[in-house]
Amino acid sequence: MKAYVFPGQGSQFVGMGKDLYENSVLAKEMFDRANEVLGFNITDIMFNGTDEDLKQTKVTQPAIFLHSVILAKTMRDAFQPDMVAGHSLGEFSALVAAGALSFEDGLKLVLARALAMQKACEKEPSTMAAILNLDDDVVEKICSEIDGVVVPANYNCPGQLVISGSVEAVQTACEKLTEAGARRALILPVGGAFHSPLMEPAREELAAAINSTNINSPICPIYQNVNALPMTDSEQIKANLIAQLTAPVKWTQTMQNMLQDGASSVIEVGPGKVLQGLFKKVNREIETQSA
Repeated sequence: MKAYVFPGQGSQFVGMGKDLYENSVLAKEMFDRANEVLGFNITDIMFNGTDEDLKQTKVTQPAIFLHSVILAKTMRDAFQPDMVAGHSLGEFSALVAAGALSFEDGLKLVLARALAMQKACEKEPSTMAAILNLDDDVVEKICSEIDGVVVPANYNCPGQLVISGSVEAVQTACEKLTEAGARRALILPVGGAFHSPLMEPAREELAAAINSTNINSPICPIYQNVNALPMTDSEQIKANLIAQLTAPVKWTQTMQNMLQDGASSVIEVGPGKVLQGLFKKVNREIETQSA
């Protein structure tokens, strides 16, 4: 069974999507349409911008979404997933690729999400940190004992969990987690505390946009971030998409469930190879490739 997976923020690079634009009429049409929908030339930034330009949340999220979705669409009949999943932002790419969301609706939601998250980040100084080589339950316990907001945010793979919260609480957690035996507790260069309660203002804003958007049943199950389970019911997909902003990304559990449900090959659709690497950490034998 084929599992198609879609990357999230952090996998962007300058020049992404340029080959698609130059070699596919369909891709060029979709990129040009995206410039119109967004109201600015994102293609200029993606193809010729600087790393700094690409790092702006309002650019990064739509750029990764566009690269992933347009790549999937140009595969046409070769895109035959038995299951799909996306890491954080990648969940929107997965939903469009699997026919649950239209391209334009998906793009508008991703832009709304990026702007709402940016606004939430500006309300309170907040950050995230990667914790390496410590059991998830130890990280969960230590976070729960700290004053202030600090929670597990991304369960990336066994031995790699990202925490998220207010700057002070995350720093305290890093100290305590290092004492508890973490090989590294590394503050990440991100704009704010994604997938934590501090994203509540963004969740409320995005909920209105998602609720007024038409979501259909996908062509195959989508394993969603909030519960790591295969979903096909459009109303449940909507509810999970809304909950995603303040809930942890259960990627470790998603990979384990996809493998348990019969995934024999994993195809990563979009920039980078991060998700292939994470799958290899769960099962070294699994066949992985880029689309």
